[in-house]
Amino acid sequence: RPTIDRELLESLPNLKVIGNSGVGVDHLDLKMISSFGVKVTNTPHAVADPTADIGMALMLASARRLVEGCQIAVSPDTKHFAVDWLGVEVTRATLGIIGMGSIGYKVAQRARAFNMRILYHNRNRRRKEEEEAVGAHYCEKMEDLLQQSDFVMLIVNLTPETRRLIGKKELGLMKPTATLINISRGAVIDQDALVEALQSKVIRAAALDVTYPEPLPRDHPLLKLNNIIITPHIGTATVQAIHMMAEEAIANILAVLNGQPIPSEV
Repeated sequence: RPTIDRELLESLPNLKVIGNSGVGVDHLDLKMISSFGVKVTNTPHAVADPTADIGMALMLASARRLVEGCQIAVSPDTKHFAVDWLGVEVTRATLGIIGMGSIGYKVAQRARAFNMRILYHNRNRRRKEEEEAVGAHYCEKMEDLLQQSDFVMLIVNLTPETRRLIGKKELGLMKPTATLINISRGAVIDQDALVEALQSKVIRAAALDVTYPEPLPRDHPLLKLNNIIITPHIGTATVQAIHMMAEEAIANILAVLNGQPIPSEV
């Protein structure tokens, strides 16, 4: 909001810059905007920590069935707690990170404290010292990562290449005990394939901060499953992040208007 279309751009002949709050720019037609000579900036620094935090929160909540457990604890029907109600451990489990940008790297830093085995798949391999600092192992093929991981976390930008990156085939490669976590964009997953995989226990569970569309229609089958956690796109929804995003967006805009080097040009 607002939608940046040709009509809007034609009505703003003096426009110099579009300062996006947040890192994802999949809602902007960059080619068209650039044809008007308008620059686009985003705020990657403000979003990295809170988004990495939500990735960890979703992984822990899903592993330990936190939402379900809360419902049991507060339900008027609960008479006693079941002894055979079990989650899985995050400590020493294998985490596969798809997309090792600044957010992915911060997730790896956090996961290291849980003694997790960290695999990652990325367009470009990180420097050896960066890998060693977090104990991350590079998987050139995404398939290798999917087959080995207990938790798979998606942290990629939405582009034509990453749309439906995870579909029926990819879910089928995952362990039946594995959990899929998405903190990037909803369209990175084929949601119909995910519904099927969760219903037929192809994978153990999913935890999504993003869906397609947002919010999902109230009768969507994902909302009826008990092995999924869905949050309302709150990766950057912290008091501190909103302040930082505003500051970063403004710094970018002022740099463009003053002809200075732009901190975060897309």
